[in-house]
Amino acid sequence: MSKGSKIRHRVPAALMLLVAEACPIHAQDVRGIEVCTAEKDMTRRTSCLQANVQYLSQSLDKARRDGQDRQAAASRELAAARADIAALHAALAKVQAELAEVKKTAEKAAADAARAAAPPARK
Repeated sequence: MSKGSKIRHRVPAALMLLVAEACPIHAQDVRGIEVCTAEKDMTRRTSCLQANVQYLSQSLDKARRDGQDRQAAASRELAAARADIAALHAALAKVQAELAEVKKTAEKAAADAARAAAPPARK
């Protein structure tokens, strides 16, 4: 290995060490989890670990159910919003048709008024 490549490998390692010392990371406590390393007896330690696994499994199941409930609620809200949008599209189409009809009637009335106001044609 050349001297330059050794330095390139040492610099990132040194930076990581400095960052690790500057920002101490603490273990995250999970409420409901027991510390099993304190147990000396293997059967008690195994029992403790099994209890932790069961607790975590139940927590995951609860989180999964909550997520599914939120997703179902969002799906229902989306379906309701889509139905509202469809109703609004239908109402808009109806209003646009009525507006076109009113414009036609107004143009016809304006044309009739213009003909009535014009002097009669000479023969």
